[in-house]
Amino acid sequence: MSITLLSFLFVAAFLVLLLAGLPLAFATGAIAVVFTYFLFGAPGLTLVVSRVFTLMGNYVLVSVPLFIFMACILERAGVAEAIFHTVHVWAGQMRGGLAVAVIISCALMAAMVGVIGAEIVTMGVVALPAMLNRGYKKDLALGCICAGGGLATLIPPSVVLIMWGLTAGVSIGQLYMAGVVPGLMLAAMYISYIIIRCRLQPELAPPASAEDLAVPLSEKLALLKDLLLPSAVAFGVLGSLYLGWATPTEAAGVGVLGAMLAAWVNGRLSWANMKIAIADTTKVTAMLYWLFFGSSALIGVYTLAGGTRLIQETMTGLPVGPLGVIIIIQVIWIVLGCFIDWIGILLLTAPIFVPVASALGFDLVWLGVLFCMNMQISYISPPFGPAAFYLKGVVPGHVTLNEIFASIWPYLILQFIALGLLTAFPQIALWLPGTMDK
Repeated sequence: MSITLLSFLFVAAFLVLLLAGLPLAFATGAIAVVFTYFLFGAPGLTLVVSRVFTLMGNYVLVSVPLFIFMACILERAGVAEAIFHTVHVWAGQMRGGLAVAVIISCALMAAMVGVIGAEIVTMGVVALPAMLNRGYKKDLALGCICAGGGLATLIPPSVVLIMWGLTAGVSIGQLYMAGVVPGLMLAAMYISYIIIRCRLQPELAPPASAEDLAVPLSEKLALLKDLLLPSAVAFGVLGSLYLGWATPTEAAGVGVLGAMLAAWVNGRLSWANMKIAIADTTKVTAMLYWLFFGSSALIGVYTLAGGTRLIQETMTGLPVGPLGVIIIIQVIWIVLGCFIDWIGILLLTAPIFVPVASALGFDLVWLGVLFCMNMQISYISPPFGPAAFYLKGVVPGHVTLNEIFASIWPYLILQFIALGLLTAFPQIALWLPGTMDK
């Protein structure tokens, strides 16, 4: 059988199983088993087993459940509410100040949590009522929450960066540092857009209320203490990695300890909350690992059949130049992001695209940050943008899904601008990793 026909059958079988409703992890695993048996017979099935056991022996994988556990604890620790209240008091007096407070709060939470859904749900519960009650237009209020929550894809300790590092075989510490500047750049672009738009259209965000204006400076300064603990947790994770004091797994353990301390300080460290955090961590981790196992087995058999070599040779031979190949890769990621979850896109495409980019001389740390930014775009892109559905689950009934999707377009444009800047100027991502303590 020709490799071209085999590639077509792989894609067709994959689409059929997904449309039939089979979970992605089991769809990839089933295709891997069936095609392995068909191509190499029963003895070839040892390939599937060996791929799974190889992954299970990867020590860095331990950091995944630890970071997820940290996020689950912080979600119930009251940290997000405290951050938003503090930033609101300081920034709420300017036009659009509450929307700016949402972006800043999301950026700070992203530096601790690394899981998008938690941020969007929390801000939808805490910040959205505050904005709507003060007369903010739904367009502004909904859009800033969806866009701000997506920063957790890019700002470390992003789970997306961990999985890219494991798949592409690059340093997770370097990836974490590479995500900092692009993440802060994107947050700054969001804030600038909100301020400028509220200046041009004052009706979007009414001026601060008398209650907001009456907060004395002494009370504002006292509220800053609520930012100390979250900042310490973020530094414990990122600072230990940057300074070379800890590996990613050790830094994740530090983050869990900091999250438990934050929950204790806020009076939320209860057995009931811990049970929920452990259960949620187990569910998410199991899902990720099954996806990882299934996709790894699928790529293994496809590679052994010669498929990845065919794609790599085709892409490197395209008459578009090296940068053109990178743009094509990103277009594929964005299109896939409209229909498949990021973990499926990563595990199915990275084993193919990483060798292509490496052969063309591109830095794989930079490519990983590009992947995260593309996944951030897919996270709010219609028709299946998960951020919109997360937010829809917690908004009042009169807010429609169409209104949520309509609110994200300005931020989507900003994301494409940031992606273009990062593609044209790789040092935006690579400067900070270059300063790390070796």
